[in-house]
Amino acid sequence: MDKRTIGAAAAAIAVSAHGEVFNFDGDAAGAPPAGWTCGVTGKGKPRWTVEADASAPSAPNVLRQSGSGTFPWCVRKDLSIADGFVEVKFKPLSGSEDQAGGLVWRWKDGDNYYVARANALENNVSLYHTTGGSRRTIKYVDAPVAGNRWHTLRVEFAGKRIKVALDGKAYIDLEDSHIEGAGALGVWTKADSVTAFDDFACGPAK
Repeated sequence: MDKRTIGAAAAAIAVSAHGEVFNFDGDAAGAPPAGWTCGVTGKGKPRWTVEADASAPSAPNVLRQSGSGTFPWCVRKDLSIADGFVEVKFKPLSGSEDQAGGLVWRWKDGDNYYVARANALENNVSLYHTTGGSRRTIKYVDAPVAGNRWHTLRVEFAGKRIKVALDGKAYIDLEDSHIEGAGALGVWTKADSVTAFDDFACGPAK
């Protein structure tokens, strides 16, 4: 295990064959997880906190976004990857405008990154690039996203190739070159979505 992994915080579990997994169980409740940077693209007041959740895939804790903002995000800046994968389990809890759970990668800053998200109000999976603070749609596909249930969202990316899967089923597979090179990884929501996240996993391409 290298020095970066050792310093990645108590919530990280190094998995030699599958990258790293963060389950937030070693973090203090009521505050953002150690080592993560949280913010918003656009305006608003997101609230990212570690909270106890008996339904968590790996109990007892989850990372929960309970504030609101244009596009709230929470990333690990020390995990900078150009080609690899990112995956998370998420549970859409509530939201009148949106009930979204998303992943970001190749995150350069709060205004420039890729995002894939699943939406329980719209029942779809979408892929976007955010450039200069503006989110642009690359593709969206209808997909069943039940509210108040845990789902697994996964993205694999290498060069221009991007694959997005929900609950083990591939929905998007295409090429796009809007954002290149290494960037941070993290999770994302939209508007008034209250969403729980657990078992955030990531790693470089094999």
